[in-house]
Amino acid sequence: MKFKIGDNVAVIDDVLKGIVSKISGKNIVVQSSDGFIFEFAPEELVVIGENQSDFSKFSDISNSHLIEKNDLSYKRKPLFKSDMKPEIQAPMEVDLHINQLVDSTRGMESIDILNLQLETAKRQLEFAINKRIPKIVFIHGLGAGVLKTELEYLFGRYEAQYYPASYKKYGLGATEVYIYQNSKNSL
Repeated sequence: MKFKIGDNVAVIDDVLKGIVSKISGKNIVVQSSDGFIFEFAPEELVVIGENQSDFSKFSDISNSHLIEKNDLSYKRKPLFKSDMKPEIQAPMEVDLHINQLVDSTRGMESIDILNLQLETAKRQLEFAINKRIPKIVFIHGLGAGVLKTELEYLFGRYEAQYYPASYKKYGLGATEVYIYQNSKNSL
């Protein structure tokens, strides 16, 4: 393809357009619309005219089909049921660390702290049951294991299944509770 100074050109494998400003040997010097100078081989460029709406390699084409595909509100409908992904709801998280529950532990003994943590866990578990939230993660930390043992006793009094939460996300100090949909609190 022959190029001449002043031609509007576009780069084939890039979203770059400009005007040929110089032809030096086998290379063509292009000045972009931003004023930058680039040098290309002739096979990397194509001359563009003003009425080339079917030229689909560039982002500023006014082709109605391309505009529809680039429109963010346009969404492809799934062709098969297997293409539809169920919405994955993140589990409700309850951090039972005492510093997350109260501003200060001044004047509280360890039994008071444990009772507050258990009451919070019970209240949040009942909330999840009432709101039909299927999964809840209780972040209790490692410690001596007293809170974890008491939580397991509490979960056993409900129609719920519990197991260690994701180690990758929570480490060893969390328990995930799956609440059966037909469960009613037993307390």
